[in-house]
Amino acid sequence: MATVFNILAILVMVAVVVVLIRGLANMMRGGSGNTSNKLMQARVILQFVALVLILLAVYFNRG
Repeated sequence: MATVFNILAILVMVAVVVVLIRGLANMMRGGSGNTSNKLMQARVILQFVALVLILLAVYFNRG
């Protein structure tokens, strides 16, 4: 069970990095503020999901 949470946490962390890079690229190009806002919201949600998965992985690895 812990392995599943570890793999999911890694996948979500990669998704956070992808969204972060897309947001930075959008800002450097002078893209839409609306797009930057949506990317920031997606990043925050993904970070929350990653945190929950990491905590679950730690919890299941204890026993």
